Amino acid sequence: MAATWWRVVLKGSRSWRGFSTSAALSRRAAPLGPMPNEDIDVSNLERLKKYRSFDRYRRRAEREARDPHWWRTYREHFGEESGGPKDTVDIGLPPPKVCRTQQLLERKRVLRELRASVEEERATRLRTASIPLEAVRAEWERTCGPYHKQRLAKYYGLYRDLFRGATFVPRVPLHVAYATGEDHLVPVYYGNEVTPAEAAQPPEVTYEADEGSMWTLLLTNLDGHLLEADAEYVHWLVTNIPGDRVAEGQETCPYLPPFPARGSGFHRFAFVLFKQDKPIDFSGDTRPSPCYQLAQRTFHTFDFYKKHQDAMTPAGLAFFQCRWDDSVTHVFHQLLDMREPVFEFVRPPPYHPKQKCFPHRQPLRYLDRYRDSHEPTYGIY
Repeated sequence: MAATWWRVVLKGSRSWRGFSTSAALSRRAAPLGPMPNEDIDVSNLERLKKYRSFDRYRRRAEREARDPHWWRTYREHFGEESGGPKDTVDIGLPPPKVCRTQQLLERKRVLRELRASVEEERATRLRTASIPLEAVRAEWERTCGPYHKQRLAKYYGLYRDLFRGATFVPRVPLHVAYATGEDHLVPVYYGNEVTPAEAAQPPEVTYEADEGSMWTLLLTNLDGHLLEADAEYVHWLVTNIPGDRVAEGQETCPYLPPFPARGSGFHRFAFVLFKQDKPIDFSGDTRPSPCYQLAQRTFHTFDFYKKHQDAMTPAGLAFFQCRWDDSVTHVFHQLLDMREPVFEFVRPPPYHPKQKCFPHRQPLRYLDRYRDSHEPTYGIY
């Protein structure tokens, strides 16, 4: 049976529309300028100029990256849509001047000594060579350690909440440890967990300082304020410290143990070490001793630094995380003299009536309710 005439017309119109749409989509706009590597003749690769070294290639690549181009990179495309990356301000100490030639000479000298040492060669061959970890850590603190600490602090959001985005490289190694016994110390690194019971007393703080220098030590809780979302609680503030003798500084705000509220998760506690150019009058930041009013301990690190930024510079950093334990209840009830806030549901223990001496007509496992041990009872009552 022959197809009807309207089917033939409809089929032709559909094919014409599909062809026109494909032709329209296949048209592309002309580029706004020359394409990358358009001037390179790839027909004869042997005649192309060779770099002969990686340094020449790197310098040429950096020069090409700095030159303006009509196209946009992937980062530039998405950076413009999101408002562009904001330039961070460095408020820390200037980097030390390092002589690259002296470093290379020192490295070559050490390599010559190792190659000339028969004992070191034999220990390396027998895999019995020992590496002093203290020397390795000292070298790490002196070279790339400050930049690793800066990356960790940026990851935990310390710069964002302390200085509103301004950053600094902690060039002065700050060592903090809490004494929990006669011989046991709990160190504070860069994000490790310390319980409130372990941090009940002021810590031992050490750092390297020149004779005659002045310092300020601050301990603040970035996540613990109960009323204001952007405020902090200052737990310890020692100012005008002569050298590395923290005990001889002025205790502007006495030490208060951590008190993270129950159910509020982990809190960030940051030790910030500032280097002073001269003695500073901190009378406007002094708190009474003892200070157990939370309103008096409300603190803003950004405002504190902004007020004294002409005379001090952040130089060291250490921080830990802390969450609720039983000692926090003692801090709220005995020191702060207030009810303990709870941000989670505390399930009460199961209620059982008083035990009967003669459990007449009771279930078979009646006595399992009143066991003193925590062994399984194999039943729910």
